[in-house]
Amino acid sequence: MSQAATPEVAGVTLDEVRHVADLANLELTAEELPRMARDLNAILGHIAELNELDTHDVPPMAQVAEMLGALPAMNGESLRPDVVKPSIDRALVMAEAPETDGRFFKVPKVIER
Repeated sequence: MSQAATPEVAGVTLDEVRHVADLANLELTAEELPRMARDLNAILGHIAELNELDTHDVPPMAQVAEMLGALPAMNGESLRPDVVKPSIDRALVMAEAPETDGRFFKVPKVIER
């Protein structure tokens, strides 16, 4: 029994892993870098395999539940009506906030770069 050839996928380099980790503000160790590259390359390989499938006759869908019959399909009967409603008064909300400038909430900085 022969196996189908796996599609050729351009690999993710360690430099690219470092770059993406930096963008995501992740600190990867030297041991984690090759493992992350291997995992990302495996994911890209699976995506390449999926891209080989013929989906020409498969209708697009927003939710798998539609295919399973769990939701009314395609017409949005289960969605609430999109109706404009008044929101909460800003002054009342700001009065309850621990710290505010009167218009926005003030929160401590959590990401440092």
